This record gives sequence, C-alpha cells and structure tokens, in this order.
Amino acid sequence: MARKIRKDIKVGSLEKKLILASGSIKNLDGRDARSDKKLGALQKDAEKVLKKPITNFEIPK
Repeated sequence: MARKIRKDIKVGSLEKKLILASGSIKNLDGRDARSDKKLGALQKDAEKVLKKPITNFEIPK
C-alpha cells in the first residue's frame, strides 16, 4: 500500500521527496508553485477553481 502525502508538506520538500525537477509542481494557471507553499494550500486553491474536492495524493512504493 502506498503512503499518503501529508497536506502540511511544502512544495519544495515534496519535489525533493519525489525526485522531481524544481518547478515541476504547478498552479492551475500553469505557473510554477512557490516552493514554500504548502500542499494543502495548493489543494484549496484548486478546489476553489474546479469547484470539487481534490482527493488525497499517494506516494507509490
């Protein structure tokens, strides 16, 4: 079973954890998400735009 990613992780730390290039995680408008922004805040912004809840993200093993 894959581990869930916590909502209080910062985007920069998540990119390092998943071994992604800096700037890989983007806002819905296509701009790079700030590295000090938390994943939960990014999800809330997306929910406002999409008007539907965002499911939990999981890290594959």
